[in-house]
Amino acid sequence: MTPADLARLHGRAFIQSRPWSEAEFATLLGNPYNHLVGDNRCFALFQLIAGEAELLTIATDPAYRRQGLARACMNEWQIQAAHAGATRALLDVAADNDPAIALYTACGYAPCGLRRAYYRRPSGETADAIVMERPLP
Repeated sequence: MTPADLARLHGRAFIQSRPWSEAEFATLLGNPYNHLVGDNRCFALFQLIAGEAELLTIATDPAYRRQGLARACMNEWQIQAAHAGATRALLDVAADNDPAIALYTACGYAPCGLRRAYYRRPSGETADAIVMERPLP
């Protein structure tokens, strides 16, 4: 997928917060620590540094939600991270994003921190970010 493809899908998936731009995805994909899994229906972008893996973003096209694609991307990026030597996985999730929190909890993540007013909504309001972690085998 190209940066333009990723930005289009991210824009369809993220309506509560600002979607990432083509330029942002180009920069992220140019970083050798960042890795991408998925396809034009769902993708996950993650970073591997010093034995830790961080999910930077995951996006599913609304037309393909509730089909297990996000769970498959979660499994794939975690497997790749573990194979690369990561022993811990981290992610942030908006405290008001119940479907994502349910997905991450089902994937074995537990809260480990909180970032107050981390996400800015189009209305100007903010949402806290829950930091979640899990060990990788």
